[in-house]
Amino acid sequence: MNLSVPPGWDYNPARWPKRLGLIGLALMGVGITTYLTLYQLGVIPVVWEPFFGDGSQVILHSHLAHLLPVPDASLGALGYLVEAVGGAVGDSGRWRSRPWVVLFYGCTVGLLGLMSLLLAICQPLLFHAWCTLCLTSAALSLGLVGLVTDEVLASLQHLKRESAGGRYGRYVDRGDKRGTGANAQGK
Repeated sequence: MNLSVPPGWDYNPARWPKRLGLIGLALMGVGITTYLTLYQLGVIPVVWEPFFGDGSQVILHSHLAHLLPVPDASLGALGYLVEAVGGAVGDSGRWRSRPWVVLFYGCTVGLLGLMSLLLAICQPLLFHAWCTLCLTSAALSLGLVGLVTDEVLASLQHLKRESAGGRYGRYVDRGDKRGTGANAQGK
């Protein structure tokens, strides 16, 4: 029995090759949103926009982009950085050994995906303009939501099984260490 694979599953949703891809996507998001932040701060004089004329300028200088004392793109950069760190925390059995980390990670990815979706919807509705890099960032966020869902589901299923077995309390305190190290190989 391989303890790194959730019961009833045929793969490990927290396997490192997948998580490295998620971390890579999040770091791409950091790069895009940092570039947009630098434009919003005036460090970069012109924003790259291959498809929508002055759409990026309209979006990035809109009242919505300046509701807070910091550029909205900087919040995106911070969010993507949190996603990258969240993707790196724990071993390949973290759906079981650190389910609360996975659930926090999933909530972070989900919230940032929702915010990206709402900001993308605002572009044509409020400003009648589009921003290529903003849409690219939104696509990354929504893609991350889809890719993280299975690990969150595995953690929820694990917590439900443990709760039904009366072992829920130990996850609040210290997590389930079964399956880490040598035990991950079913030994």
